[in-house]
Amino acid sequence: MRINSTGVEKFYNNAQQRVLNLFPNKVCKGTGAINFFKSTGENISSAEQRLILGASALMSQPFIDANNKNVDEKTRKVSVARTIAKIIAGTTTGFIIRKGCISAIKALSKPNAAGVPKYKTFFTPNVVKQTNTDAFMQYRNAMGTIVALVVMMFTNFAIDAPLTRYLTNNLVKKQEDKDVSVK
Repeated sequence: MRINSTGVEKFYNNAQQRVLNLFPNKVCKGTGAINFFKSTGENISSAEQRLILGASALMSQPFIDANNKNVDEKTRKVSVARTIAKIIAGTTTGFIIRKGCISAIKALSKPNAAGVPKYKTFFTPNVVKQTNTDAFMQYRNAMGTIVALVVMMFTNFAIDAPLTRYLTNNLVKKQEDKDVSVK
């Protein structure tokens, strides 16, 4: 038995394509898997990793819920809607918060030099003289990710939960409206 979910499928496909469009095409230098993974690890931030996790979840988890034969059809529809809503809400807020925190850390970690305002060196370690080194770039990304994780402890309740509820209700309502119009 297949769930009649062309509206959900269309929404799913559009969301999936938008996520995939966010990723630039990347050509890796060198040969072999080691160079690929090294290049990928150096160039993908935690915000972009969150998008990748969200895209892979969006491509698999709704289908698992839709094919759960241990529950009735209405429960499956609500479960699919809730799963899609949780993935979209979590991925969107996770990406925005991580990207914002990493950008804020970059703005507040300038080198300790003459003419640089004190607040722009707030996250700069005292020993740093150059901010273009690989180690310092990794420090910025790691510090941004740590700050983002602390921020997300609060936004999970303040943003993710209400947004998930809102999206779930809208997806379920669209599905119910569609089911009524089909009959």
